[in-house]
Amino acid sequence: KPGEQKHPKEPSSLQCMHLAVVACGNRLEETLIMLKSAVLFSNRRLCFHIFAEDSLKPEFEKKLKEWPSSYTKKFESNLYPITFSVGNAQEWKKLFKPCAAQRLFLPVILKDVDSLLYVDTDVLFLRPIDDIWHLLREFNSTQLAAMAPEHEIPKIGWYSRFARHPYYGTTGVNSGVMLMNLTRIRSTQFKNSLIPGGLTWEEMLYPLYQKYKNYITWGDQDLLNIIFYFNPECLYVFPCQWNYRPDHCMYGSNCRGAEEEGVSILHGNRGVYHDDKQPTFKALYEVIRDFPFEDNLFQSLYYPLQSKFLDTVHTLCGRIPQVFLKQIEKTMKKVYENRVIVYLGANHRY
Repeated sequence: KPGEQKHPKEPSSLQCMHLAVVACGNRLEETLIMLKSAVLFSNRRLCFHIFAEDSLKPEFEKKLKEWPSSYTKKFESNLYPITFSVGNAQEWKKLFKPCAAQRLFLPVILKDVDSLLYVDTDVLFLRPIDDIWHLLREFNSTQLAAMAPEHEIPKIGWYSRFARHPYYGTTGVNSGVMLMNLTRIRSTQFKNSLIPGGLTWEEMLYPLYQKYKNYITWGDQDLLNIIFYFNPECLYVFPCQWNYRPDHCMYGSNCRGAEEEGVSILHGNRGVYHDDKQPTFKALYEVIRDFPFEDNLFQSLYYPLQSKFLDTVHTLCGRIPQVFLKQIEKTMKKVYENRVIVYLGANHRY
């Protein structure tokens, strides 16, 4: 648009799309399945930034090395300890879920990374990360992060009914999928409820937590909502298909973007991959988990998924299988076509 600042060029990101995740406790398998879904479908090279408890690190290294070389060449992985640069580490560690507050410190720790996609461990990519990465180009000159709304309908949304602290917009935002321009975050002075002037991201975190800690329920997500309540011009809001949760179908279908173009990123929060409350979410998780890397995607991923979905039609989310299948089918067709073209191209050389 005329007069609008272009998103700054990302020198390191031209070679790499940066993906960060924080894994503590029993989240090893879930994290590996999330990374597997990222590698299965993405086109450009990926750089994983995995923040994990010391006890999980050897297992991450071992498991990632076991993946076939056709996939390991698509990414590089970096493992980091859990660290908090300001305030009381034990307090941060216990905020909401173990270690979840680590995501607040990514701009401070990953000083050489320009842009980054942060996701929770319980996320699955149903299309290439390239597609959400492209949204960085849509940021205007003041936007420095992107998240999806916490709910589509204010009257049944959690923040609009129960929050005792400021939150973004009419329903708040969900931090399980968060796209960040770290360069901009590091250089911005944020408006806040602490002092009349601006504060840097790092200066603001601990005092903000101290001020609101008796009012927050969802830990770091609440802090992000408070930050963007005071700085709404800094947030780009992306539609619900980029962070699709059980709330989008368990009260009837309320994510129009997913109905139109299918789920892009599935977020199985509330442990739904591991219990029987939302069999549709569990089916997707298990099929990606069990997919043998080098098998045919349609035969070993798509068809098992379709048959598993038949068992879920009695549930509210299972009534709309096309919402879950549309995007993944499109993505697999593209991956398959690319492989066939590469294969044919290789054969034509001889």
